[in-house]
Amino acid sequence: MDLSFLLSLYEDLVAAWVPTRHEWLRNRPFGRQLIAALGRHKMFSFCSYDFTFLHFGTSAEVLDHLAGTYSELVARGHMCWIPETTACDIAPSTVILSSKISAGVSIGEDSLVYDSSLSGRVRIGSQSIVVGVNVHELIKDTPQVISNTCFTLPDRHCLWEVPLVNSMGRVMVYCGLHDNPKLSIKRDGTFCGKPWRNVLEDLKIQDTDMWDSSNHDKCLWNARLFPITSPSEMLNVGMWLMGSGHDPDGEVSCMWRKSQRVSLEELHRSIDYHQLCTDSSKHQADIAATIAKSCMTNGLLGRNLFQLCEEMLVDNDSSLQVCKELLTYFPSHGDQYSGVLPQSRAYQVKMDLLRASGDLSTASMVEEKVWASVASETSSAVKYRSKEPSTNAMSSSNGNLHPKKAMVELPVRVDFVGGWSDTPPWSLERPGCVLNMAISLEGSLPVGAIIEATEDRHGVLIEDDAERKVYIDDLSSISHPFREADTFRLVKSALVATGILGHRILSKSGLKIRTWANVPRGSGLGTSSILAAAVVKGLFELMEDDASDDNVARAVLVVEQIMGTGGGWQDQIGGLYPGIKCTESFPGQPLRLQVVPLLASPQLIQELEQRLLVVFTGQVRLAHRVLEKVVTRYLRRDSLLISSIKRLAELANTGREALMNGEIDELGGIMLEAWRLHQELDPFCSNRAVDELFAFADPYCCGYKLVGAGGGGFALLLARSVSSADELRRALRESAAFDVKVYDWSVAMPR
Repeated sequence: MDLSFLLSLYEDLVAAWVPTRHEWLRNRPFGRQLIAALGRHKMFSFCSYDFTFLHFGTSAEVLDHLAGTYSELVARGHMCWIPETTACDIAPSTVILSSKISAGVSIGEDSLVYDSSLSGRVRIGSQSIVVGVNVHELIKDTPQVISNTCFTLPDRHCLWEVPLVNSMGRVMVYCGLHDNPKLSIKRDGTFCGKPWRNVLEDLKIQDTDMWDSSNHDKCLWNARLFPITSPSEMLNVGMWLMGSGHDPDGEVSCMWRKSQRVSLEELHRSIDYHQLCTDSSKHQADIAATIAKSCMTNGLLGRNLFQLCEEMLVDNDSSLQVCKELLTYFPSHGDQYSGVLPQSRAYQVKMDLLRASGDLSTASMVEEKVWASVASETSSAVKYRSKEPSTNAMSSSNGNLHPKKAMVELPVRVDFVGGWSDTPPWSLERPGCVLNMAISLEGSLPVGAIIEATEDRHGVLIEDDAERKVYIDDLSSISHPFREADTFRLVKSALVATGILGHRILSKSGLKIRTWANVPRGSGLGTSSILAAAVVKGLFELMEDDASDDNVARAVLVVEQIMGTGGGWQDQIGGLYPGIKCTESFPGQPLRLQVVPLLASPQLIQELEQRLLVVFTGQVRLAHRVLEKVVTRYLRRDSLLISSIKRLAELANTGREALMNGEIDELGGIMLEAWRLHQELDPFCSNRAVDELFAFADPYCCGYKLVGAGGGGFALLLARSVSSADELRRALRESAAFDVKVYDWSVAMPR
């Protein structure tokens, strides 16, 4: 059998639904086909209580998966409470999920512990599985199988614990990892890895102790092995049956014979599945509460407290009290860790705890502090230069002010990959990288501003391309926060950020500011940030201040925080710097930006312009709401979001290398992965109309995505060839199913 073509339902099929695993899956047999067929679909899970069959053999398969070629995909610990490594002995390859491990416990190589609590002298062998088990110190007055009261699960064994219906108690079940419960004694069936005849001989028991004389198919499935008794007695009996303990006086075997016992067959009909799920949920709530307390006590809040609260609230009564208790840690918390714990993160945790505690009104007030902190942290990290002009600046020889005018026209940007890694607070705390391109639309630069100093009137006149205008004679009234419905809050925010309101230029003149953006509303082309860049650049030029692209880009970050919209640096970088560029940011004081233009050949630019369709979908997007959701998830330290954004930043560098090598097709694959990652970050960044457009374009394209945060606006469709691009353009024009517009565009090159 050719192993290179084997598929695994545990890895390959599931990975197709997880965008962050697509790079790994792409190198697997049929990986690309699985991604194409399943990548756009969502994965759901549910628990079925009515199945009437069992599947044996999966235990060994699970361990093979955890220790085999897929082990790099496996988290070694999740939702678990483990003491310091000097207090217990846990092998590095052990996987511990939803479990509490206390000091003194030892766990061997390649084992799995799930939904369990282990304390006292417990030894779990290698390649073993423990599920739903609570093992504590053995009670001293019960028969002991070994003198030091140490529970031992041998290598390659399974141990699990289940509740019974009608409050009959709980049963511990054990067997060998490779035992086949349906294989009879006559067919060399095994128990705990040993043939049944050896088991009976070693334990000095008769087959009639476990099977009726009329039973001709004696096997593990119908052997009445497992006693219903106290936890300590079940553990002692278990070690005796598994061969890890001794019974020199026959006390344990006597206790086993006298006890009520069940077989796997009877157990299957007697398990209280509802209680099993309830116990599991309460167990995880308890672990979550323990982790949350430790996280708060130790101070750095590195865990996702929102997720922990959700886990805790399964057990409402006690968890509400825990959430209220955690809130008491906050008064001195921020002062103690101000150098390493961002205030925005601390406020986010406090807001989540307040909501979990049911105090929604206070939570809403704290939420305002979250966003105020993000704005403050961004402003502190962004340093842009603003100098005071000389006394003679803008003055003629007779002291009169000369009218002065600044006109700024800018392209829009399309992003290939890397978006979200530029957005505060991510970019203030972690490296970011974005690959984007400045383009003109319909033969012109679509965004611009004209700013004039006027002698005939003081104050500020603002007007836009929709013929809306406002005149402000009282400059002190221009102060933030601005209302979200304020049509001119972008320009007002730029006036505040540049410092021109306190500049002596306005002591002798007024300002007239006219703006335009010849693109549809909600385009996703970075229009708002680029328009802010045009206004800021024009104001700096008028003030004879530093109007360099780097300085303007930094100032726009502050403008967006003043506006209250947030946003990163990629939009203004995309519009201010011409051509294709890969921009990296490095956190620090100040935030450092490094723009690296792509030295693309004329042939590459021409091919890209011929194969890439820039299409307005007709769907209006609102990036502000999407941004709030993504930033909130980051502040909560959502691990899936963090891994997705890291991957987007990695892909930006990969895309830069692809374009440098002239590999446009490779860029298409990167765009597809970026689009899937965006959908993972925000499931609502697409919609039915967009999905249908991409499905229609798929036969013609090697890649596609929405620009910006998604949700609508413009789409990029990268055709497989120039002829495919022409065919797709014609098909879209002739199709009555799509109300879209394909724009003429070109790369905005340096002038």
